[in-house]
Amino acid sequence: MCGITGICAFNEIGRFSMINLSKANDTLEKRGPNYADTFISHYVGLGHRRLSILDTSPLGNQPMQSENKRFTIVFNGEIFNYPLLKKALEDKGHTFISQTDTEVLLKLYELEGENCLQKLNGFFAMAIFDAQENTIFLARDRFGVKPLLYSIDEDKIVFASEIKALLAFGIEKTLDFQSLNAYLQLNYIPAPHTIFENVKKVKEGHYIFIKNGKIEEKQFYEIPKNTFVDGINKQEYTVLSYENQQKKLAELLENAVQRRLISDVPLGSFLSGGIDSSIVAGLASRHTEHLSTFSVGYKDEPFFDETKYANLVAKHFKTNHTVFSLSNDDLYEHLEDILDYLDEPFADSSAIAVYILSKRTRKKVTVALSGDGADEIFGGYNKHQAEFKVRENGFMAQIVNNLGGLWDKLPKSRNSFLGNKIRQLARFAEGAKLTPKERYWRWASFATQEDAKKILSEKSRQALDSELNTVSFEDRKKEILSFLQDNHTQTEHLNEFLYTDMKLVLPNDMLTKVDMMSMANGLEVRTPFLDYEVVNFAFTLPVSSKITGKMKKKIVQDAFRDILPKELYNRPKQGFEVPLLKWFQTELKSKITDDLLSDTFVEQQGIFNVSEVRKLKEKLFSDNPEDSHARVWGLIVFQTWWKKYF
Repeated sequence: MCGITGICAFNEIGRFSMINLSKANDTLEKRGPNYADTFISHYVGLGHRRLSILDTSPLGNQPMQSENKRFTIVFNGEIFNYPLLKKALEDKGHTFISQTDTEVLLKLYELEGENCLQKLNGFFAMAIFDAQENTIFLARDRFGVKPLLYSIDEDKIVFASEIKALLAFGIEKTLDFQSLNAYLQLNYIPAPHTIFENVKKVKEGHYIFIKNGKIEEKQFYEIPKNTFVDGINKQEYTVLSYENQQKKLAELLENAVQRRLISDVPLGSFLSGGIDSSIVAGLASRHTEHLSTFSVGYKDEPFFDETKYANLVAKHFKTNHTVFSLSNDDLYEHLEDILDYLDEPFADSSAIAVYILSKRTRKKVTVALSGDGADEIFGGYNKHQAEFKVRENGFMAQIVNNLGGLWDKLPKSRNSFLGNKIRQLARFAEGAKLTPKERYWRWASFATQEDAKKILSEKSRQALDSELNTVSFEDRKKEILSFLQDNHTQTEHLNEFLYTDMKLVLPNDMLTKVDMMSMANGLEVRTPFLDYEVVNFAFTLPVSSKITGKMKKKIVQDAFRDILPKELYNRPKQGFEVPLLKWFQTELKSKITDDLLSDTFVEQQGIFNVSEVRKLKEKLFSDNPEDSHARVWGLIVFQTWWKKYF
């Protein structure tokens, strides 16, 4: 787990930017605090920052070269099946000098080229320079656990784990208003786009070849979606009974956890009290003596606190459990550090809790397992069950839908049980009237497309609608929603909904959040549910194995029911939220009203509509805040980022 950067110059002008390679590499220090080095070969430069996990000796340092010096690699991630791959290579006569997965990966690429990606079980972002062919190979893992970005102009291409490294090369900073529009709705920016027009993200499951100034991008992995088109499973697992489906999942996930226990540094596990992290911790405890587990709670906000369940699970599995009990002051204390680390606006507020959890966990271990990914794969979010109920169109769904006018009139808030329930019912009634595609987008968003556009200034709206834009926002949205079919309205097609989450929410929100906040603290986080064998199996399962009218993640809960405390079975999902609303009305109020969202600053900045921002602030401080706190947080993050970069 590390940070990588590099440059490939197309001419002497581009080569001049090579002087910034070390500077760019230094910006990634938090990702790799243990060692730093660079490699330069005329028109190509590679940089690496190391967080030592496997073979912590100097033999594992990068950039690493092949024995014949033809290939040079910088690699961020872990290949969990590398011992098996190494054994197979050794059986063929190949030798190795280190105990690293990097050396195995480099040898595989030397022998098989891009085809080696099919053999890798893990997460990664890599760059490999071929001195003989004068090519650079970039690749990002199947689900986008690790980030990889690039910027190209007529003179060069630069690439890195983070945008800040690209900016160190002196690339132009131009705001992408289409991305801003998406951000104002989602609170994050979907790949391959970023907030900068000339910076792109390598998409998950893709690789890029760079040769003679040309870029060729290809996809090497896709979730086997053909197995659930029209609700028909077409793979070997189709014949499994529900009981055998559970057994298969339990086997695959335990193997995935075991693979992720390989480490030459201390390892632990996050334990939120939810079912996913509890399963991971439980399976890990079978193979690790005295497993260390970690959770955060909110001593000032019992509505958001899950530590009771985390303690229950820790006691059940006899782990060495640590609870970090946070106050609102703790959250506020870390705010500036978190906002300063962001390279582009990203406003999932739970990143605050992940940052603090990672920072405190890192004091005890260097690697942590997590339960991320299970919700997207198996249908664990409230919106998944809501979609099921809309498609089922049962009696209760009809009542909620028919009472849409009532929900609109009642006060809504995320900060109390009743207010949150009314908010959810209102969103359900709103979404039920839409097509599957529009409903998905609405439930993924904090603001409607109309409201997002309305909060922009006239000048910003003109930039958004400019004919100079080669790809419109609608085109981007259409691509994201391409697998959802409006003519598929039965519950058996709900895997399409989950698949879209795997392409949008998982890589661009959930995994981005965990990667940024953990790597800001030099902590590696591993996600067993995102073992590709688990994911491939999950998408052969019928919807009935995942979601019913009364249960989310059905097969996950049933497959591991016997090993978990009974209190966790079919327990309502809490989510990893942060109590923002109360915070905004106290410690952060002056920052909102007198600084970042003041009429004066907004007007001088010229990006947003002053009167619409004022209305949003009034909503935030009213008795009916709804989701205004999430939108205000999005603006706070953007304004802080804008001040730093512009």
